[in-house]
Amino acid sequence: MLKRTHFPYKNFVIIIMALAWMGCREKTSEDIAQIRPNIVLILADDLGFTDLGCFGSEIRTPNLDQLAMSGIRNTAFYTAPTCSPTRAMLLSGVDNHRNGYGTMEGDWAPNQLGVRGYEGYLNFDVVTFPKLLQANGYHTAMAGKWHQALPPTDTRLWPDQRGFDRSFSLLQGGAGHFSDQQKLFSFFERSWYQEDGAIVEKLPESFYSTDYYTDKAITYVDESRSLKKPFLLYLAYTAPHWPLQVPDKFIDLYKGRYDAGYEVLAEERMKNAKKLGLISEHLRTPPLSKNVKPWNDLTNEEQKKSARIMEVYAAMIERLDANVGKLVAHLKSTGQYENTLIIFMADNGAEGNSVASIVDTGKWVAENFDNSLGNIGRKDSYVYTGPSWAQVSSLPFKWYKSFSTEGGVRCPSFISFPKWKENAGIINTNFISVKDIAPTILDLAGVKPPGDEFQGRKIYPIDGISLLPWLEGKETSVRKSNEAQCWELYGRRGVLKGDWKAEFYQKPHGNNRWELYNLKNDPSELNDLANDFPEKIKELMADWNAYALEYDVVLPSERVGYGDDDYWRQE
Repeated sequence: MLKRTHFPYKNFVIIIMALAWMGCREKTSEDIAQIRPNIVLILADDLGFTDLGCFGSEIRTPNLDQLAMSGIRNTAFYTAPTCSPTRAMLLSGVDNHRNGYGTMEGDWAPNQLGVRGYEGYLNFDVVTFPKLLQANGYHTAMAGKWHQALPPTDTRLWPDQRGFDRSFSLLQGGAGHFSDQQKLFSFFERSWYQEDGAIVEKLPESFYSTDYYTDKAITYVDESRSLKKPFLLYLAYTAPHWPLQVPDKFIDLYKGRYDAGYEVLAEERMKNAKKLGLISEHLRTPPLSKNVKPWNDLTNEEQKKSARIMEVYAAMIERLDANVGKLVAHLKSTGQYENTLIIFMADNGAEGNSVASIVDTGKWVAENFDNSLGNIGRKDSYVYTGPSWAQVSSLPFKWYKSFSTEGGVRCPSFISFPKWKENAGIINTNFISVKDIAPTILDLAGVKPPGDEFQGRKIYPIDGISLLPWLEGKETSVRKSNEAQCWELYGRRGVLKGDWKAEFYQKPHGNNRWELYNLKNDPSELNDLANDFPEKIKELMADWNAYALEYDVVLPSERVGYGDDDYWRQE
């Protein structure tokens, strides 16, 4: 539901009437630019639910907070459990088991290799919404992480071939944030960047990912203005994805802030989120999971390193916020802000997996990087938050990235459009899927989706739905409450229907059986009700099985997935 339900969208009606009037005469580029809205889609990488000030964080994010408070904050925005499946659904509006990311690239089980929908790249059974906007008069551009191409050298899969007029992107899932192009894993040949379809061999010495992507974005916005075209800007930051790094001038922004530990911070964030009206007052802070040592059980050295890692993580988020502020200031100074829709989201929950367990990453990091206390966060360091701080980032929800639990797939998001002043301060608790973004943008831009065929080839139609009828006040909710929403990745399953959610996990994260939670009363998923409501668990299992059949889900024949924790505490 919404905290406020009335939406007099006079400005949207005016836009539609103006477009209809323009249809009676020849449209110029200047007409289109003045009437059709610009669209800025901002994506943060591995950002947790309470990592922004407007969602309960202590991290300073005034620019994002201002945008969020001027629009709608979504507290039930759902993604995939990991990054590339989410990005593929964002760009196509189609479920990840159809768009090529039934599993992450490189994580195939033997029975998934070569299966349609499991290619490990954004396949050609779908069409991207930027491609459709591009074909309908928009200037389209992206800057940041792509992660839709395997291998990165396959140019057919690059942004310039999937609907972007201009692009500067990191083709892989991550890299060091500085000009040395530090690769993410030992088995990567290098970090691959491309610009407008050509490999970037060398980055400028001043390169820091968040700053550079923003500067490119501003350049692309100015090009759109000179062309007198409305624009789509997809700004996909790699922050705060590991390795956690920040320029020296910002590295001490949070010095000492986290010395009290993650349990203390958890209580603080829960209190803040309650004060903001984002979570219920009755919720208690979830206990630490068994793969996290209590802060007081850490040695003094372990505490100092852990706190320092969180300081760098926070500084990265503050830098992201400052850059969003820079972009918004530019839009305002050039007169484009009032006609620009801004959507912000994270791609999955916070990163809490044991990155060191990926192939030989732990050994490689130990031999090649300086992770001493005084060097953490610099370009020759390689650190990540781990499950302790990630669980704080994910509060009040359970687990984090790579899981279909609320902490893995329920992410911070907001929608802001200056012309929709009636939206200011609204908190939305309606379910929204990342698959809904593509059809919503197309609807707002007046572009009709192609159905099941595009440019002579068969495609999957969009699974998401446009949010505009709900935003216009024609509908009181986004979806019917009895509609099932389903997830699967690495064999980890989830199905949400109304207030109920069922999930299946292998040990040690679960018990190799379906669990049942009432999210209205227990959003932290602490009380398994499967034995108390056998008919409800059967109903949700049947819903998931129907989904799996319709979307050709292939459960892995053996255990797969990255970063499984290898340091669980014993009961």
